[in-house]
Amino acid sequence: MTNTIKITFPDGNTKNVNKAISGLEIAESISKSLAKESIAIKINNEIVDLSRKIEEDSKVEIIKKNDDEALNLIRHDCAHVMAEAVQTLFPNTQVTIGPAIENGFYYDFAKEVPFTTSDLEKIEKKMHEIISKGENFTREVWEKKDAIDFFDKKGEKYKTELIKELPNDETISIYKQGDWLDLCKGPHMPSTKHVGKAFKLMKVAGAYWRGDSSNAMLTRIYGTAWRNEKELSKYLAQIDEAEKRDHRKLGKEMDLFHFQEEAPGAVFWHPKGWSLFQSLINYMRLRQDRAGYVETNTPELLDKSLWEKSGHWEKFGENMFTTDSKEEKIFAIKPMNCPGAVEVYKQGLKSYRDLPLRMSEFGKVHRYEPSGALHGLMRVRAFTQDDAHIFCTEDQITEESKTVCDLILSIYKDFGFSDVVIKFSDRPTKRVGEDKIWDKAETALKEAMEATGLKYSLNPGEGAFYGPKLEFVLRDAIGRDWQCGTLQVDLNLPGRLGATYVAEDGNKKTPVMLHRALFGSLERFAGILIEHYAGHLPLWLAPTQVVIATITSDTDNYAKEVKDQLIKKGFRTEVDIRNEKIGYKIREHSNMKIPLIIAVGKNENENKTVSVRRLGSNNTETETLENFLQKLQKETKSPIEEKQN
Repeated sequence: MTNTIKITFPDGNTKNVNKAISGLEIAESISKSLAKESIAIKINNEIVDLSRKIEEDSKVEIIKKNDDEALNLIRHDCAHVMAEAVQTLFPNTQVTIGPAIENGFYYDFAKEVPFTTSDLEKIEKKMHEIISKGENFTREVWEKKDAIDFFDKKGEKYKTELIKELPNDETISIYKQGDWLDLCKGPHMPSTKHVGKAFKLMKVAGAYWRGDSSNAMLTRIYGTAWRNEKELSKYLAQIDEAEKRDHRKLGKEMDLFHFQEEAPGAVFWHPKGWSLFQSLINYMRLRQDRAGYVETNTPELLDKSLWEKSGHWEKFGENMFTTDSKEEKIFAIKPMNCPGAVEVYKQGLKSYRDLPLRMSEFGKVHRYEPSGALHGLMRVRAFTQDDAHIFCTEDQITEESKTVCDLILSIYKDFGFSDVVIKFSDRPTKRVGEDKIWDKAETALKEAMEATGLKYSLNPGEGAFYGPKLEFVLRDAIGRDWQCGTLQVDLNLPGRLGATYVAEDGNKKTPVMLHRALFGSLERFAGILIEHYAGHLPLWLAPTQVVIATITSDTDNYAKEVKDQLIKKGFRTEVDIRNEKIGYKIREHSNMKIPLIIAVGKNENENKTVSVRRLGSNNTETETLENFLQKLQKETKSPIEEKQN
C-alpha cells in the first residue's frame, strides 16, 4: 500500500499525491498559467523555493509575483543580482552581507577604494544585463570545510569568518545564479528574470562590519525594488515628497531644534520647538487625567542592582549608559521607566480595592544607539516617553486593555491619524520568565483584542523581553508607516521586584503590570507630526500661532497693541516691526510655517482692523480686531477642548 501525501490549500481544498512533490509540480497540476506566475511556495507558513519537495502532509500556498509576500523575495534576489554586478565590474571586491529590508535591500562590500554615487549607474546597467539572461537560482548544500576552503581561496575573508562561526550541525546552503554564487539561506525565486525592471540603486553609505565601530569600515549600497514600475514610481515620488517634508530641514527653517556633536542623539530644543513639545505633554496630561491616571516621576539614575533584579541588566545591558560613582557603585541611566514605576507602587500596602492603579510618567530615558543609526528626532539616544503602568488583577486585563486601545485610537484621531494598524507581537527569543507565564500573558492579550473587536495582524517573535505587546502603526499623509504606541502585558516584572496586593481572600498576590505608551517617544512623535503636516501644524499646536507685521513704522504702536490683546487671550503671538517691506516679511514668516500673518498699516490703524493672511493662501481677510479675536478663540481650541463644548 502506497503512503499518500495530503496537500491542503488555503481555501480548505485538498490534494493527495503518491510521492514527494515540488511546489512547481503542484502549480503545474493546477494550471499552466499558475505555474508561469508562481515564484515560491509556502509550506506550513514557511516560504521556500518553488523547487522544494514536499514529503509529508502539509498546508501549502503558492506565492505569485503580485502577492505582498513576493516583495521580500524580489528584493532578496535583486540584492544577489547587485552583488554579482559589483563583482563583475570590480573583481577584487568582497561581498559580505546583503539582506532585504523595508522598501528595498542593501549589500555591504569590502573594497579598497569605496564606491561613490557615480558608480551606481554602471552597476544598475550591469544588473539589467544579468536579469535579461534569466539564469536559474539553484540551491546546493556544501560541507562546512568545503565552503570555508572555497571562500578562503577566493579571498572572501568576511564570508569565511561567517561560515566558521556557524554551528557544525547547521546546513551550509549555497545559491548559484549562472557562474556566480553566495552563501545564503534563501529562499529565492526560480530565476533572475523574475526580478524584473522595477528597481533602482539609491545611495552609498559607510557601514562597520557587523555594526561594530572597532571593525573595518565597509561600503553599503542601498537599493529599492518593487513588483512593477508603477509601484517603483509611486515610491520614488514618495521619497521626493519625504525629502521636502524632512523634519530636520523644516526644524531648522521653523527654528524648532538642533543637534550637535557634543551631545549625539540628544535634542537641543529652541523656544518654539519646546512650545510644541509642551503642547503635546499638556494635551496628553489632560487626556490621562480624564482617563483616571495619576502622574509620577522617578529618578533617571538607578543602582545596577535594581536593573539586575528587573532583568534589564542581562537582557538590555549593552544598550544602557553607566557611570561609576565615588561610592564605588555602578549606576545606570534608565533606558526604561518600568522598574521605577514598580518601586512607587510598592510604597504602602495595596489592596484589590486599589486596583486598577493607573500611573503615568513623562520619563526621560537614554538608550545607546550606534551613531550611524541616529536620525534627527526619529532615532535618538535621549528621549521622553509618555509612559504609563497599570497595575491590575488578572480579571481586569481584558477591560483595561480595551480601554487603552480606545484611548490610543481616539488620541491618534485628534492628531489627524485615522489609518492605524495594530500588530500582535509574541514572545521573543531573548526573554525572561517561564513559558507557562508567557502562555498566560499571550492568551490574556489576545482575549483582550478579541473583546475590542479591532483587527490585528501577527508579528511573531517581536514582543518585549518581559511580555507580549500590541504595536500601533500610524500611516501618514504620504503613505509611510510609523510604529508609535504600545501596550504590553507583563506577568514577570512585578514578581521579580516584589510587588504585591492583598486579594479579596486576604492572601498576597502579584499584580499584573500593563505597560503603555501612546505617543511612544515625544521627540519622535513631534518629528512625525512635522513631516505629516509638512510643517503646517494645526493652529492649536503651532508654536507661534500669529505674527503681526507692520507695513510702515508709524503703525508700530498699533501692532504692539494688537499683540498685547492676543497674548492676553492666550494666543502665541509675535510682532515684526523691522524696517523691511511687507512682502519680504510675509515670505519669511510663511517659510517658517506661521499659520496666521496679520498685516497692519495706516488703514488698519485708523479703523482698528486687522488684515489676515492664512498660510498657503494668497487671499487677505480684513476684519475688526474684536471679530478676529472671537474667531481665533474658536479656531485654536484643541480637540479635547472642542469635545468639552
